[in-house]
Amino acid sequence: MGRARADVDLRTTIGSVHLPNPVMTAAGTAGHGAELAGHLDLAALGAHVVKSLSADPWPGNASPRVTAAGAGMLNAVGLQGPGVAAWLADDLPALAGVRVVASIWGRSVDEYRRAAEAVAAAGERVVAVEINLSCPNLEGRRGIFAHDPDRAAEVVAAVAVCARPRWAKLSANTDRIVEVARAVHAAGADAVTVANTLLGMVLDRRTCRPVLAAGGGGYSGPPIHPVAVRAVYDVHAALPELPIVGVGGVVDGWTAAELLAAGAQAVQVGTASFADPRAPRRVLDDLQRWLIGHGVRSLDEFIGCAHRADARPGGPGRG
Repeated sequence: MGRARADVDLRTTIGSVHLPNPVMTAAGTAGHGAELAGHLDLAALGAHVVKSLSADPWPGNASPRVTAAGAGMLNAVGLQGPGVAAWLADDLPALAGVRVVASIWGRSVDEYRRAAEAVAAAGERVVAVEINLSCPNLEGRRGIFAHDPDRAAEVVAAVAVCARPRWAKLSANTDRIVEVARAVHAAGADAVTVANTLLGMVLDRRTCRPVLAAGGGGYSGPPIHPVAVRAVYDVHAALPELPIVGVGGVVDGWTAAELLAAGAQAVQVGTASFADPRAPRRVLDDLQRWLIGHGVRSLDEFIGCAHRADARPGGPGRG
């Protein structure tokens, strides 16, 4: 990023995790390993969040699993993955020098615990564990732990065996998101990722049947961005001490800045990577230009500015 980097300090902290900048990949959109390495330098990002892993291999849902949905995308991949042991052996070695966040999931508290226990063997390359409490793509949707504060907190507590900072990924499909955030924080979550995809469905205009084999799926992309901004804003307003990673419809510098202004310490780029695998780096560069152009000297002075009396970037309402 050359000389311009000195004009704005992009460093950020999420609990005990210190990152050189606030832009990450989002789980489920950048593969389990170095799939995007041919398009961008993953080590230049704040962190690389890998696709969610379970303790054991999981085949995911039947095809078709992805479809366009207006300006967004609908997916029901169903958390296909090789399992943590295979990931440690086959994928993690290719991520040398990259700050890795391991996303994990399970259908029960014990399955989350087993996945976390396996990730504990990853070494220092895994800087945090993101606990996917909110994927809508499991059969019957009964497994959305993020809709229940007590169940979500139980998972977060069990995942302490990972011996890493824990980030709980929450759902905007519930009006209890603040209550869930409060519960997981009390259970030991160092941060929350806000938020996952929204429940959606697309019908085939010829058959009037669902396009995806699983029926519904998770809706993502630019149309859900205002939902993500509201969710981040509400969680930060209620729990200003709780670090937030904002995700949902980030496509450029302003959409990243909007989540930061709402109260997030960092952002993730997801669906945009399917159209442009270089999107996370492009967003990082664009965010830096936007901040410099608005007189922001450091990310810390900008984060959460939407909650201040004078919300102008770089204005007297800082701090």
